[in-house]
Amino acid sequence: MIINSPTGKIELKEDATGITQLAFTLDESLPETAPDGPFTKMLAEQLKAYFKQQRKDFTVPLSIHIGTPFQQKVWQALLEIPYGETRSYAEIAEAAGSPKAVRAIGQANKKNPIAIVIPCHRVIGINGKLTGYMGNSSEGIQKKSWLLALEQQA
Repeated sequence: MIINSPTGKIELKEDATGITQLAFTLDESLPETAPDGPFTKMLAEQLKAYFKQQRKDFTVPLSIHIGTPFQQKVWQALLEIPYGETRSYAEIAEAAGSPKAVRAIGQANKKNPIAIVIPCHRVIGINGKLTGYMGNSSEGIQKKSWLLALEQQA
């Protein structure tokens, strides 16, 4: 399913046990589509509330069957970052049990299958610089900046 959001079009996918994907689409011409299952419907509603600053966390079940054990540890560490806060790549490396794997944290963030819900946008450079969102594109950095500003305003 495709939903409209303040950050652009978002694609949601699910399987029988939960959400498998939340990704920003590059094709802004895609039409918004109706939820195709109970989990995408639930997440679409939760995202609308999140974008209106009426929700700080997501309760929809996640179903992640991809990623290395390291990537899954990183994604779990990202889930621990509180709403409105940020962590450095070094702090996430420490939380994932691999304090020297700072660059690998960036690669794991890049492969995050469920953006926003698994909040990779909350990971910033140690100097506070916004880096590494959607391939470090200017559009990606704008989305990251927008999401962080949304959360910090609440």
